[in-house]
Order: sequence, then structure tokens, then C-alpha cells
Amino acid sequence: MVFSIAGQVKEVVVLVVVVVVVVVVVVVVLVVVVMVVVVVVAVEATAVVVVVAVVVAVVVVVVVVVVVVVVVVKVVVVVVVRVVVVKLVVVVVVVVVEVVVLVKIVVVTTFMLGGTSDTASLNASSISSL
Repeated sequence: MVFSIAGQVKEVVVLVVVVVVVVVVVVVVLVVVVMVVVVVVAVEATAVVVVVAVVVAVVVVVVVVVVVVVVVVKVVVVVVVRVVVVKLVVVVVVVVVEVVVLVKIVVVTTFMLGGTSDTASLNASSISSL
């Protein structure tokens, strides 16, 4: 019984570390992409577009932090409750879903940041849809 519990704890630690590393890499890449887009837009953008870009970048970072916490909690719960194969499948699915969500956020952010003052209403509607 003791060995079984120790094995589960080891699995939890390994899976949590793997998920955290994957999510942190994705977060770093997305933050860098968003910041690059913000800088590029800021060079030729109005003050309103720069403010929108900064707000969107902050929202993306907050969403990413929440996603990291949720993924880590889900992984810990899944590892303790499920068998090894199911655990790995669920972890992969969760990470893939979270990456897809983060990529969608970057795409929407890039679209919003690419606009001019003529598309301010479109940008506002895009932000409200987030």
C-alpha cells in the first residue's frame, strides 16, 4: 500500500512538472508574440489602439495565469483518480485544448491590433466578445 501511494505521488509530480513546463513555454511564446505585436502597432498607431493593445496584452496574461492554475489542478485531480493511460490522455487533451484557446486569443489580439481608427467599433465589438 505504501509503495502504491508513493508511486502515485511520483506520477503526480512528474505529470504536474510536464504540464507546467509545456504551459509555461506556451505562455512565454504567446506573451512575446503579443508584446511584439504591441510594439509594432505602437510605432504607427494612434493612442487608442496602443491602449487597446496594452489592455488586450494584460488580459491575455491574466487568462494564461488562470489557465496554468486550472491545468495544474486538473492534472493533480486526474492523476490521483485515474489509471495511468487515462491520466496521460486527459493531460494531453487538456494541454491541447488550452493551447488552442491561447492561440485563438493571440489570433483575435493580432486582428484587433492590426486595425486603424476606422475599425475602432469592430475592435470594441471584438473585445466585448472575449
